[in-house]
Amino acid sequence: MNDQPHWGVVLASASPARKRLLQAAGIAPTTVISGVDEDAVVAGLSDRSPTASCLALARSKAAAVAPELAGQSVVIIGADSILDVDGQSFGKPATSEIARSRLVFLAGRSAWLRTGHCVIRASDGAANSEVVTTKVRFGKWSPAELDWYLTSGESQTVAGGFTLDGLSAPFMAGVQGDPGNVIGLSLPCIRRQLQALGITWPQLHSQPSVK
Repeated sequence: MNDQPHWGVVLASASPARKRLLQAAGIAPTTVISGVDEDAVVAGLSDRSPTASCLALARSKAAAVAPELAGQSVVIIGADSILDVDGQSFGKPATSEIARSRLVFLAGRSAWLRTGHCVIRASDGAANSEVVTTKVRFGKWSPAELDWYLTSGESQTVAGGFTLDGLSAPFMAGVQGDPGNVIGLSLPCIRRQLQALGITWPQLHSQPSVK
C-alpha cells in the first residue's frame, strides 16, 4: 500500500463544514472556490428537480476548477446540497425572514436532503457523479428558540436553513441515512467514487497516522 502513488485533494467548495468532514477523516484538502453562478446553472437545466439540480451544481463546481489542475495527481471534489420538500428545492435562504418561514413550515415534518457529489481525476479528466439522499426529521421550535437561532445568522449559510453540526442541531429530531451527507459530504460516497476511478482511500493520505 505504501508503494501506491499519493493523490492530492482539492475541494471545489467554500463550505467549511465539507472541509471539516474531510479533515476529520485524515484528509488535508486544498480549497479552491469555483465561482460558479449557481442560479445560472439551475436556470439552464431542462430538469430542475432537487436531484438533477444538486448533481448539475456539483458537476459544474468540480469542472470549473479542473482546467487549472489538468495533468496533476489530484482529485477534485465538487458538491452541492438541496433540501427536497415534496419535490420543491430549498437551498440557502437569502434572508432570515425566508429562513423563518421555511423552518416554521418544516417544524415536525420530514424532508429529504440531497447532496450531489462529483469527483474528477485531474490527471486525465475522468469523472464520477452521484447523488446521496438522507431523510431528515425536524423538531419543533418555540418562538423564542427560533428567534435566537435566526439571530445567529447560521440559517443563511446552509441548505434548507439548518445543519446537524451547528447551532440548529438540538432542534433536529433525527435522520435516516448518512448524517455526513446532511452536513455537506457523504464520505462513503466519495470513497465509492474514488474506487470507480481506480483510486483507494489510503492514497489520499501521505502517510498513515494514529490519534
